[in-house]
Amino acid sequence: DRVAGKDGEFCALELDDGSLGLGFVLLGDTLQRLSESPDRLGLVGADAMAVARRFLEPAGIGRTLGFTAVAALTRRLFDKAGYVPPGSADSVGMMRPEAGDHVGMVGHFTPLVPRVVAAGARLTVVELRADLAGEKDGYRVTLDPAELAGCNKVLATSSMLLNDTLDRILACCGNAKNIAVVGPGAGCLPDPLFARGVTFIGGNWILDPAGFIDALRCGRAWTGVARKSAIGPRDYPGFVT
Repeated sequence: DRVAGKDGEFCALELDDGSLGLGFVLLGDTLQRLSESPDRLGLVGADAMAVARRFLEPAGIGRTLGFTAVAALTRRLFDKAGYVPPGSADSVGMMRPEAGDHVGMVGHFTPLVPRVVAAGARLTVVELRADLAGEKDGYRVTLDPAELAGCNKVLATSSMLLNDTLDRILACCGNAKNIAVVGPGAGCLPDPLFARGVTFIGGNWILDPAGFIDALRCGRAWTGVARKSAIGPRDYPGFVT
């Protein structure tokens, strides 16, 4: 297994067959722990399933590594099954915001805000940081996920899968017809998310594992070594045990 960092945001874990999984590292002291002792985490030669089970741990480095192993195992399964998710050029989860929409955004996707606002849609952003809360230029930032109840479309960060907010957020999205979970960390099997009402999962599909690891270590852009992927219930064959 191999762990590396990119711009302080993501790590990658490599299985013995070259399958890679990505994980978000900006929760708690995960980044610090990875930076201080990546070679002392007991990953090299470890059983991948044993590492994946650490996702059951409380929030922290163990949970992050566990979920990253889940993502790597998911990629291995997809490759063995011959499943390649469609590509996606849509950064807003195929939602096509329009006038009259009330879009909920879980996590402040700063580059996407102007696009939603320019479309004439009402935008409510749910954040954990109190310093960001309040009325902004054309949209609102709140700390209360209950405000998602009025949204017909929701775009959520994949970091929800790590910080124990997933179920709470989805419970507030009962009126949303479209719920997208997006981000490089959205690499798990989508079946449980679809079962909870998620309609779109946007992640990153690694094209060149060796080139990707090199780019990750050097902090370079992933252009040419990975592409954005899009998985929806209609085009996903499903996992059968």
